[in-house]
Amino acid sequence: MPASNPRASAKWLRGLRFSWFSLVMLGLVVLGVLVVAPTLHLYVDQQHKIAGLEKSNADTAAKVTDLHKQAANWSDPDYIKAQARDRLLFVMPGETSYLVIDDRPPAPKKDAAPVSTSIQNTKTDWLSAISESFLTAGLTTQTADQLSK
Repeated sequence: MPASNPRASAKWLRGLRFSWFSLVMLGLVVLGVLVVAPTLHLYVDQQHKIAGLEKSNADTAAKVTDLHKQAANWSDPDYIKAQARDRLLFVMPGETSYLVIDDRPPAPKKDAAPVSTSIQNTKTDWLSAISESFLTAGLTTQTADQLSK
């Protein structure tokens, strides 16, 4: 039955029958969706908040564990001595502490040359330069002292 036939589509539409029961049930389904949708949205939103709070709780528990480890370290006398030596530069009686101060002036800042945006061609062939260097180094009879001069 082709859809372009107007008589067939009219016949199909006349064949649909709605009773009062089906209309009442359709109304109840629509009403149920309207009542359940906001509640379901609230439920999903609360689940996201609970997941975020659980993650925050786990992060806080990890921080607390780290702080307990640090507190345990600070109750160790050797750790306290090591921290006093590193942070406060303390020394034990009889030891001599040397503090090296770099009194050189800071290195001068180089002026940044402008970066070229054009492509430049080299005038030497890098492959032949590498192979020439390799062959010269391998076939030379000069000593290292003679080559460094």
